[in-house]
Amino acid sequence: MPRIASLSPAQTARQRGGQPSQDEYREPFTLRAGFWGLSAFYFVYCARPQEVIPGLSWIPVAKFTGALALLGLLLSIGRSHRKISDLPRDAYYLVALIAVLFVSALLSPVWRGGAFFATLEFSKVGILWVLAFLLITSVHRLRRIIYIQAASVAVVCLVALAKGYSVDRLNSVIGGIYSNPNDLAFAIVLSLPLALALLLTAKTIWVKGLWIAGMLAMGVALIRTASRAGLIDLAIAGVVCLWEFGIKGKRFYLIPTAIFVGIAILAISGGTLRERLGLGNEDSISRGDGEATASYEERKELMEKALSGIAEYPVLGVGTRNFVVYSGLWLEVHAAYLQIAVEGGIPALILYLLFVRAGFVNLKRVRQSQPVGDAELFRAALHSSLVGFVVGAAFSPEAYHFFPYLTVCCSSVLVAITVPVLTPQVLSAHPRSWKSIQGARTTLARRGFA
Repeated sequence: MPRIASLSPAQTARQRGGQPSQDEYREPFTLRAGFWGLSAFYFVYCARPQEVIPGLSWIPVAKFTGALALLGLLLSIGRSHRKISDLPRDAYYLVALIAVLFVSALLSPVWRGGAFFATLEFSKVGILWVLAFLLITSVHRLRRIIYIQAASVAVVCLVALAKGYSVDRLNSVIGGIYSNPNDLAFAIVLSLPLALALLLTAKTIWVKGLWIAGMLAMGVALIRTASRAGLIDLAIAGVVCLWEFGIKGKRFYLIPTAIFVGIAILAISGGTLRERLGLGNEDSISRGDGEATASYEERKELMEKALSGIAEYPVLGVGTRNFVVYSGLWLEVHAAYLQIAVEGGIPALILYLLFVRAGFVNLKRVRQSQPVGDAELFRAALHSSLVGFVVGAAFSPEAYHFFPYLTVCCSSVLVAITVPVLTPQVLSAHPRSWKSIQGARTTLARRGFA
């Protein structure tokens, strides 16, 4: 009976988070440069240095690093040991989604120019995705990308808390993808599991201390946003995270620690959130009820208009970012699934759902391959983050947020690193009969390896 080839020392090193030696794998300079371009672009997207460092807003750092990422992609094609033909199915879902959005923009019944440039901005995630898949060839490199996101969000939270200590809900303290309190809460929920994985893999006490401080800042910032959707998202993603790291990982101390820290942060910094939940005095309950009713009515009206838009333009929608114009209210619908459907049409929604599903399928395959060391911790973190996205997308307009797309990319990278491949050479090792080979393929397909 054919068997799966065992992992080489280099593969084992990559799973545990180490790097293969230079003798095992010599990488051309163009690929190293491409990875640094990828890292620079993702750092600018996550950390928003132009929003934090005075004077930097005059420099087009986003465009510059975007050009570096595109150049890195062009230099990487044909030189990496992963080829374009090795791209997984989820990459094609994403490329097809971007193509549909471009067609939708060109035929938009609302505003073609605005939709086209919004789609062009979103299409950067496709370049980022392909480049990341081609160049993240070890868990060590995967750790760097995860580190960029988690550390950037932690620093952004620290800066937001310092600059916006008197600003209600930290509204617009940091610009870009963190300007809206709900968007900031969404980014925090997606990044907290990654920070926990990095905390558990840290080697020194001071690094662990920095990650603990960063996670506390993220927790305080999330509560300060007073985002009810963020709180629900955190509760569900947190349960999955504790299940993965605490129960399955046999780190039972994480459960009481998380509960105690959560209650403490809510008690100390959750005044506005308690008011919005109607848990304060009579005046705050009255204000909270009134605000909740107004928010409910507003979101209900937006969802009804989104459903009307889907019914009126079911094939190609109204164009990327055009719903705010179409609705007449100049507000986004607070559900990513409705957002992508009304702006890109039902085909775009189907591709979007297939893409998200592919992330869960990838992580299931990684789990079945029984990864070791850091690879297993990152699998658990990505799973928790992906659950956070699926839940948060039901309450927030996050269809064009890059974090979920890179989470799915990281899941595909983990598959490429950890899951053994059934090659013709392996199958020919025991060529007793065609029936046995077909049986091996069927067995491996059931286990998720095919």
